[in-house]
Amino acid sequence: MTARRTVAGRIAARLGTSLLVLWGAVTVAFAALHLTPGDVADVLIGDSTVTPEVRAQIVREYGLDRPVPVQYLTYLGRVLHGDLGRSYQLHESVGEAIGSQIGPSIQLALTAFALAATVSVTVATLTAKRRRWVRGLFSGLELVGVSVPSFWAGILLLTLFSFTLGLFPVTGGLALPAVALAVPVIAVLTQVLREGLEIALDEPFVLTARSRGMGDLAVRVRHALRHALLPTVTLAGWLVGVLFGGAVIVEQVFSRPGIGRLTLAAVAGKDLPVVMGVVLVSAALYVVVNILLDVLYVVIDPRLRSAS
Repeated sequence: MTARRTVAGRIAARLGTSLLVLWGAVTVAFAALHLTPGDVADVLIGDSTVTPEVRAQIVREYGLDRPVPVQYLTYLGRVLHGDLGRSYQLHESVGEAIGSQIGPSIQLALTAFALAATVSVTVATLTAKRRRWVRGLFSGLELVGVSVPSFWAGILLLTLFSFTLGLFPVTGGLALPAVALAVPVIAVLTQVLREGLEIALDEPFVLTARSRGMGDLAVRVRHALRHALLPTVTLAGWLVGVLFGGAVIVEQVFSRPGIGRLTLAAVAGKDLPVVMGVVLVSAALYVVVNILLDVLYVVIDPRLRSAS
């Protein structure tokens, strides 16, 4: 019962913070719309050519003839009801435009994250507290990985594995974009996790486990790894947001469908309702990921289950 109350309390606290984050995202989106130079109706229309009747309809739809505080409350109410507005470039609702493109982006980000987590845990577990040259070698590789932008890694992967060796398709594939997106994440996660493992391996419980005849790998995986995971999980929540941001560029390099191409097209076409919708959806995804991570903390660290 205590564990359930602890989990429920953490989720409730996170939900309260998440509501503030979403409210902040909505407020920033509204402010960006109204602080943009020029008439708000003209900003919403963008480069499209519309008749005076259509322009008047836009003014009525967004309540632009009302005071700004009333407009803000109206906009907030529309967002709460899931109405993100209408794209004047695509001639469809923003929700439908984002919904049709967000699936491939989520697939790419989750694949890259799974790859990064698997490689990072494996490499950090096998190299922590090893000889200096082993740690130095992998630390150097990680430094290179974190220094290479995802789009540059994508170009190198395309050149080698698609254009030269012909092992992967040039466009539309998932493997190479996921690797390009995961490379800098692998470097950061491995460094943080290795440091945590090296601290954990100096703890007395490790000596106790080894005195009972437990092998080195078993000690690392069953005992030290759990203690080293919490800082990595905290960092992983931020890196998930980085992955979604990086997907915008990687999708362009590999000509993949996704929210990245939709966003860049909206920015180029000054389709502000779509840009604002992407900001709000990204904030919502970030909130969901962090709530899940709060639950994962309790699963990883049993001490949190009995915390008051």
